Amino acid sequence: MKGSSVTINHVSKHFGNFHALDDVHFTINKGEFFSLLGPSGCGKTTLLRIIAGFEFPDNGIVLFDDKNVIPLPANKRQSNTVFQNYALFPHLSVYENIAFPLRLRKQDKTLIDEKVREYLHLVQLDAHMNKKPNQLSGGQRQRVAIARALINEPSVLLLDEPLSALDAKLRSNLLVDLDALHDKIGITFIYVTHDQSEALSVSDRIAVMNQGKVLQVGTPFEIYESPATEFVAQFIGETNIFPSRVVECSPLVLPDGSSQEFMVTLEAPQLGCRYGADENAKQLIKVTDYEQTEIGQKVCFTVRPEKIRITLEPPVTNRNDINIFAGVVEEPVYSGFQSKFYVRLENGTIVKVFKQHTNYLDDGPEIEWKDNVYISWSANDGYIVEDIDQ
Repeated sequence: MKGSSVTINHVSKHFGNFHALDDVHFTINKGEFFSLLGPSGCGKTTLLRIIAGFEFPDNGIVLFDDKNVIPLPANKRQSNTVFQNYALFPHLSVYENIAFPLRLRKQDKTLIDEKVREYLHLVQLDAHMNKKPNQLSGGQRQRVAIARALINEPSVLLLDEPLSALDAKLRSNLLVDLDALHDKIGITFIYVTHDQSEALSVSDRIAVMNQGKVLQVGTPFEIYESPATEFVAQFIGETNIFPSRVVECSPLVLPDGSSQEFMVTLEAPQLGCRYGADENAKQLIKVTDYEQTEIGQKVCFTVRPEKIRITLEPPVTNRNDINIFAGVVEEPVYSGFQSKFYVRLENGTIVKVFKQHTNYLDDGPEIEWKDNVYISWSANDGYIVEDIDQ
């Protein structure tokens, strides 16, 4: 595996009274495409600049392959950075921009020419090598910046929101190219972004940050399907979140006799009465969790809108782990590949539901504004995300 592992070891950073990073610690594996994801001001760019050597932490260290790089200046670390504003030399050609780091190191002219042409081909800019940056599109300029950062063969490539200046379609195309480039080169990529769709689509793992803290580190699947906190659940995609109280918690026993999940029964007054529930179980919701919860514990649970089924007729089921509610379509929003429904339950709570469009005949009757509907979801699709302080 190429590249270096990068360990962030209890790093903190203040700017005056502002706490930019608060005891951040995790490890990025060799050759991993790792994203730092969070809103503006969460500390992700500060952390990237500390890894690069442009900032220094108040506390903690950064290790490349178990070697502390904090004492080293930026140009002595085995890393290079790609910035969102490209930082190209406007008076130099594409060829000379990419060659610049090698000329700085006084490399042999033949070697420089060979490597520049290799990296021009890698980023698919062979036909543009004699152009100046102002003759290129935004995507092409960013490719030049990436080639220039890679030509020194760093073990870690740092990318600070490199696609944020591009339009949506170009950003999407370049993201695919960037992922393919990572697969070819195989070094460690550390990618800063505030766009969750970017992070989910290319990352091996993601660190979700907010207010200087790392809230969760995991694969895109883990971050989306099993968010650790209410903030993570709401920041990654869209979701429904409801406060509740634990009434019962029972282990789900697998065929091999082990128990990896728990079926949790919650009291969720905000959702009101379940459709078809008996008098003693009208507000009880079934969800799953990977940790045992205590009876009476206050928690939040989430269910993603695309996990919820919406129908004009009540679902027919004899399963006791299906949550069913009656409501009225408050607002239908058509968006091409799917429709979004905002359903008002009998007690006034709004629930978001996404319905994917497949084959017209399979979609059933069209659901419209003010229709009486039924929404339902499995306990497997509801998930406890956070304890609520007592």
